[in-house]
Amino acid sequence: MTPQARLALKNALRTGVILFVFALIGTAMLAFTHDRTEPTITRGQLAEKRALLGQVLPAKLYDNDLLAAQQSVPPDDLLGTRQASALWLARRGGEFSGVVLEAIAPDGYSGDIAMLIGIDADGNVTGVRVTAHRETPGLGDYIDRAKSAWIDQFAGKSLTNPEPKHWKVAKDGGAFDARAGATITPRAVVKAVKRALDFFALHRATFAAPIRGQAPEK
Repeated sequence: MTPQARLALKNALRTGVILFVFALIGTAMLAFTHDRTEPTITRGQLAEKRALLGQVLPAKLYDNDLLAAQQSVPPDDLLGTRQASALWLARRGGEFSGVVLEAIAPDGYSGDIAMLIGIDADGNVTGVRVTAHRETPGLGDYIDRAKSAWIDQFAGKSLTNPEPKHWKVAKDGGAFDARAGATITPRAVVKAVKRALDFFALHRATFAAPIRGQAPEK
């Protein structure tokens, strides 16, 4: 090997070692930062989730840890889900008091509309929030609580209030208001909330079953 080749090899090895050391230092710093910040980020995410659940199911209805009561739900046509979703079971004094369901309105004007729907033990809607959508700004996005209070009209509604034939927007002869010129989006939301109530009615007995290991009250 010529002196020039040996020198080039030496320089290449030295550069490789330097880069390797810098990579180790960078990785260590990232790991250190992650370990320090992850608990804070996790707490923030949990607080946001808890606050969102509190918007659709009033805290006075339950005394259990709602986040710890999360369960997985297989894809279901009534919920409009094509993959596993989540639900949160609420209990007060050990008794079933409500549930929060994830649901999808698949027929929004611009595609899927993701929602959280709170329902109390008697089958009354306690709140609805849209969590993701692609509806047209200034036209169909009024379903978002940050844009308007339109979504609040579902609170207190049930399968009998209004009766099933009136679970439509007013333009279609139903009981739910919708803005003129933007009815496709609210139609989808109304249908999705009604189907979520149907899902609740179908599975209420399962929701109300005693917690495994807990003896039913006599």
